[in-house]
Amino acid sequence: MGERLGFGILGPLAVTAGERTVQVRGARQRTVLALLLLSPGRIVPVDTLVEEVWGGRPPATARTQVAIVVAALRKALKGESPRATGETAPEDVIVTAHPGYLLRAEGHALDTVTFTELLADAETAVRERRPEQAERRYAQALALWRGPALAGVAGRLVEEEAARWEESRVHAREALTAVRLDLGRHRALLPELAAAVQEHPLRERAWYHLVLAQYRSGRRAEALESYRAARRRFVDELGMEPGPELRGLHDAILKDDPALAVDAAGPATRRPGGAAGAASPAASPHRRARLVPSELPSDVPGFSGRDGELACLGSLLEERTGTRSAPTVGLITGVAGVGKTGLAVRWAHHVAERFPDGRLFVDLRGYDEQHAPTDADDVLGRFLRALGVPSDDVPSGTEERTALYRSVLAERRVLLVLDNARTYAQIEPLLPGSGGSTVLVTSREQLERLVTWPPAARIHLGLLPEDRSVELLGRIAGEERVRAAPEDSARLVELCDRLPLAVRIAAARLASKPHWSVRHMVTRLSDEQRRLDELSQGDSQVRAGFGLSYRHLDRNAARLFRRLGLLGVPDYTAWVGAALLDVAPPEAERLMEHLVDAQFLQVAGVDGTGQLRYRPHDLMRLYAAERARAEESDEDRRAACDRVFRAFLTIAEAASRREFGSARDIVCGDAPRGALDPEFVEDLLADPMRWFEAERLSLIAVVEQAAGAGADETAWELVMCMEVLFESRNYMEDWVHCGETALQAARRAGNVRGMAAMEQQLGVVDMRQRRFDACAARQETALALYTEAGVPHGRAQALSILALVDRFRGDYEKGLERLREAIPLYRESKGRSCKAHALQSMAQTYLDQGKPLDALELSREALSIHLESTGNQRGLAQAHHRMGRVHLALGQLAEAEDQFGRAVTLVQQKSDLVGLSYALLGLAETRERAGHDTAAERTFLEALDVARGSWSPMIEGQILLALGRARVGWGRPEEGGDLLAEALTLFREIGAPPWEERAADALRTLRAGGSGPAGAPV
Repeated sequence: MGERLGFGILGPLAVTAGERTVQVRGARQRTVLALLLLSPGRIVPVDTLVEEVWGGRPPATARTQVAIVVAALRKALKGESPRATGETAPEDVIVTAHPGYLLRAEGHALDTVTFTELLADAETAVRERRPEQAERRYAQALALWRGPALAGVAGRLVEEEAARWEESRVHAREALTAVRLDLGRHRALLPELAAAVQEHPLRERAWYHLVLAQYRSGRRAEALESYRAARRRFVDELGMEPGPELRGLHDAILKDDPALAVDAAGPATRRPGGAAGAASPAASPHRRARLVPSELPSDVPGFSGRDGELACLGSLLEERTGTRSAPTVGLITGVAGVGKTGLAVRWAHHVAERFPDGRLFVDLRGYDEQHAPTDADDVLGRFLRALGVPSDDVPSGTEERTALYRSVLAERRVLLVLDNARTYAQIEPLLPGSGGSTVLVTSREQLERLVTWPPAARIHLGLLPEDRSVELLGRIAGEERVRAAPEDSARLVELCDRLPLAVRIAAARLASKPHWSVRHMVTRLSDEQRRLDELSQGDSQVRAGFGLSYRHLDRNAARLFRRLGLLGVPDYTAWVGAALLDVAPPEAERLMEHLVDAQFLQVAGVDGTGQLRYRPHDLMRLYAAERARAEESDEDRRAACDRVFRAFLTIAEAASRREFGSARDIVCGDAPRGALDPEFVEDLLADPMRWFEAERLSLIAVVEQAAGAGADETAWELVMCMEVLFESRNYMEDWVHCGETALQAARRAGNVRGMAAMEQQLGVVDMRQRRFDACAARQETALALYTEAGVPHGRAQALSILALVDRFRGDYEKGLERLREAIPLYRESKGRSCKAHALQSMAQTYLDQGKPLDALELSREALSIHLESTGNQRGLAQAHHRMGRVHLALGQLAEAEDQFGRAVTLVQQKSDLVGLSYALLGLAETRERAGHDTAAERTFLEALDVARGSWSPMIEGQILLALGRARVGWGRPEEGGDLLAEALTLFREIGAPPWEERAADALRTLRAGGSGPAGAPV
């Protein structure tokens, strides 16, 4: 067993090993580990992990990526250990178990387990009337919490389970309170209980405890006021009276029931319940006689969703202390059309009776095209008159009006809704200085100078969830109509960006056109060129709303915004904005943050390289593209996009060379590179594969856009640079899509070199998927095109791949002949790295022929080349693997173990699952040959697990064959035979005749009654 691990999910996800903190890197690793920790000892299917990591929209390679995540987690949980040997290694905490993975918690600490055990002890102590011990156990359980459960970990199931644990936490806190009330600690509990009803205003048990503690502390009036506050909340929000326990407590207080004393109240304090409320001072008779203004607009028809936001606004009504409390201030921000005013008005109507002295509303017109922004002086005069100040008594100067306004509000409780504020200066004179009033502001800006209180009342309004958007659609267009077409309705609200204004416009059009189906509306909006037109008809116009904000943008920010609309990438970092404007990344980041503040962009998160990523909503992207076409010349638009394409190519090429090392030999074209700061590129590519992963979707989009824009040279060169990503992460569909896209562009342009390169790339995909005939045809075409274009390096690569196909087909001599032809071409092109690969391929061919001595010198030469090359870790790993194979064939087991161990270390660092499968297979065979049966079988199984996670049937078949032979040799013929049969089926399916014959041979030997050469090399 390895080091004892400690897992913490009662707070941010945390893992420790002794005194060491284990780093769990990346959102995917956190989500996968969290799901496993939430079901310790139980299998979590891979499909569940895929669903949670990608939220129902997984890429085709999702299962492979999950396997990569699990491999990285295993490595992190094991810690940095010496290179694998035949000695017993620490067991994996995460094990593969069909159809997924499980986490073995035995011998390790999991805070949820400890929490549950402590709660059980506490409940036992309560039943046995041992309150002091119950108090200790509850307190110990709650001390395990470090914050909200699994804070920062994404995923629907994770969030649901986190909410369940949060509920357990609240229950435990309430149970602890009940025990402490039994122990007579009511006075000390009062501040904690006041906070509890604010945090959970819909829990009756919290109110019960507060009312009881206030009564026992001699605060009978406060207890009754708290009960009334709770009752008002129940009636207002739930439409029901408090439960029998709370009502019974109220009646008992009115009668001063002796049963409420500490020595008799124990059982009562344990009654469960759930209610909420907040006190509101009753209006005095002279206040009721005043004019009470009620200026709120009509409530929003068909209002849907925003339950969470309404709850946050509820914090504005939290219990106030003292006779004169400070005003509370809330702020709702969001993009045009997201429903800021609707939310403010809905909440204001909902709580109107809590403000007995009036409800005032003003549209400050911060974004009104037809009118100037409303002047604060005019608003002050109007508000003073509404509050009962005679017109003759309203001062003329702003300062005097502000002073009188604040004096009037100091003695009143008024709700002030200040809608569409553009600057802090507009609202500053309208903020009360003291008293019990509440201000709610809406704005498209962040208004950083505005201090909201409580903090929860600063709300950034995002898009509506899909279900709430569909609900809004149904309320306006007709629920039966929407229910009859659920898929079309979901698609329609997505085309509207789930923006309430856009959804309402689409719904209203449907309502006015009863002969239109929902699908018909979807069809009309699916055309990006017409979408904004369709949503900008009548009085409510999406385009006009965007335009009002756009006109207020800084000149450079506006230029960046519209040029971002030219790109087809899903999101971007600051350096993309820098390329669009031809400025430095810090300046681009400043402008992007300005666009975030103005609600034109949203922060999409931080990628694996530590860069902030930004993206617009779809409708905003369409609007940006419109503005670019209207305000930028064709030449400027082309130049901006071209700078982005060249920047992507520059960074991708640098990432490819860093990943493969400086000796990376690929066919290059003549596309111009971007001029980027070398230090910036160096920092960005600290981990090249992280950059590739972060930009994968953007790179694919750039290939598509460059190919469509006639930049065929850039498109195919990008695909060549992305080979390392596609190959090591098994992104086969992406590889084919990008290769075919660039190939078509090269054909249209008559680009012979580009055509050859893409034919070669697509042929490599065919070979990876064991379509050998298709691969050979592609490589023959590439060979002819490279010859026509005069590219010797390309010819050599095509010959090397054809030789590999020959070897898989069993035509060893033909393969060797091709490799002998390729090596001089590599010398001519100075492709030393590729020459080393050709030498290794020759060495493997000799091994396949049973000639290890012939392979030895070739493998040494290849290894020497890679050792001389700086940074080519992938090629070096392959060279160590080949040397290991040669030593194993020669029976030099110690040397083989060393070489395979080196290969394992290198490929693990690169998260290369295919390479890791091969290296572990070699290590397992070496250990099996050395007689380390237990270690060998464990390594075989690890190799098989990795191979299956990488969707590589060729190496999976080889592992099955080797493990089957080994088990036969270990005296387990039935198990071995099953594996051999499985290997034979795999080899037949992929068309690998030499391996098919080996598996058939092993099965024939087994059925003939002999175990065969269990340790024979495969």
